[in-house]
Amino acid sequence: MILSRRSIVLSGIAVTATGALPSFAYAAAGTPKRLVFIIQRGAADGLATVAPTGDPAFAAARRAMADETAAGAKLDGMFTLHPALATTAGLYTGKQAHFAHAVATAYRDRSHFDGQNMLEGGGSRPYGRDDGWVGRLLTLLPAAERDAIAIAPAVPLALRGSVQVGTYAPSRLPQADADLIARLTALYQDDPLLHPLWDSAIKTQELAGDIGGNNGRNGADLGKLAASLMLPVDGARVMMVETGGWDTHSGQRGRLAAQLRGLDQLVGALQTGLGPAWNDTLVIVATEFGRTVEVNGTGGTDHGTASTAMLLGGGLSDGGKVSADWPGLGTAARYEGRDLKPTRSLESVIAGAVAHHYALDLTRVMSTLYPDA
Repeated sequence: MILSRRSIVLSGIAVTATGALPSFAYAAAGTPKRLVFIIQRGAADGLATVAPTGDPAFAAARRAMADETAAGAKLDGMFTLHPALATTAGLYTGKQAHFAHAVATAYRDRSHFDGQNMLEGGGSRPYGRDDGWVGRLLTLLPAAERDAIAIAPAVPLALRGSVQVGTYAPSRLPQADADLIARLTALYQDDPLLHPLWDSAIKTQELAGDIGGNNGRNGADLGKLAASLMLPVDGARVMMVETGGWDTHSGQRGRLAAQLRGLDQLVGALQTGLGPAWNDTLVIVATEFGRTVEVNGTGGTDHGTASTAMLLGGGLSDGGKVSADWPGLGTAARYEGRDLKPTRSLESVIAGAVAHHYALDLTRVMSTLYPDA
């Protein structure tokens, strides 16, 4: 039975009552363009994701951690992709992946909260805006392409704006501990309507919080969910997916490999699930800032500045390339003597990709997405 669009709350975990997936009222007309923004919360290490193995200072700075790139795909004479990104490497070969390196927002400090606020809000300073760049983008799109959803507990800042959007994820309530969840699971076990909704909410909570879990299968399941929300004729056309776990202060080698494997499987499942619609889909993967060039004393890296952004999809204008005005990793070339120096704004990378994807004027896109720039 298909219910009308409404939300039901199961002990603070909100799901939309439409079977297992939410339903939206959409305009029938419009092009099939789709956009997915995947945020890597925690500051993903761009130097390990797309390693500058052609820079002589890289191996010396990363020491044993530099060896992890040995089995990765050689992107060009300078850069090597992390071996956990096997599916993404295939996209690169097929000119469906582009990596922008040494990029950063205008933020130059090292607070996760402030950095994520600037990445999502697109302002010139932390907490300078109460709407986000994706939310403002929606105002440039035809009505049929404005339908947006976040796989997140609440509407993230990036999606906030004048256009109403939805969410598909459980809310995070501190009182919903493991014992309560277990008792509620038992309570809804035999309910034909509430059990699948509850089960879906719990699984979504687990997937979004740990994409690297289950040898990357959490990421794959999250990608399948994303595709199922976007593929239908009345599905979402713009989506934001929150991923966490990228703050690798210790034991980075294994932890980051698991995260990247989960991200890779997320992207692969999204591509498979969308089928031919992938050719009209743009996926943007970005993080709030990068990590230090040097490895710390606990086998990890600390908060840095520039990182790597990924552009993925079937209709890229410049797929199969790494774009970088490479600053070098020698001590004198680093930002404040410790970080990869940013040489290009992440804002310009995002605006350029979006303008091409939707065939919009770049100047208009830049001024709308980043009005304070």
